[in-house]
Amino acid sequence: MSISALNSGLSGLQSYQTALDSSAHNIANANTNGFIPEQANFQESGNGGVTVNISRQGSAAASAASATDLTTETVNAIQYKAGFDLNAQVVKTANEVLGTLINIQA
Repeated sequence: MSISALNSGLSGLQSYQTALDSSAHNIANANTNGFIPEQANFQESGNGGVTVNISRQGSAAASAASATDLTTETVNAIQYKAGFDLNAQVVKTANEVLGTLINIQA
């Protein structure tokens, strides 16, 4: 059970880090003409973890302003950081439980 929680927490850490990187990329290119922001889509994976798919939607003319909405990106970044922090706690707790189980067996 601890190994499963550890794997779920690790997949969450990786997914939220990827989403946070994508949001940072969108914010960094907010003033780039014709920039189409990336969108993170989270999905449950078959082994109980989570995966994220990064996609671009829409199209923009090269001379058009960036399609990045800074309000949306700020909210996304806050949510992704909270998700990352929560998954870090899952990993920490699973590590402690696994350590306790190992000590009991020793």
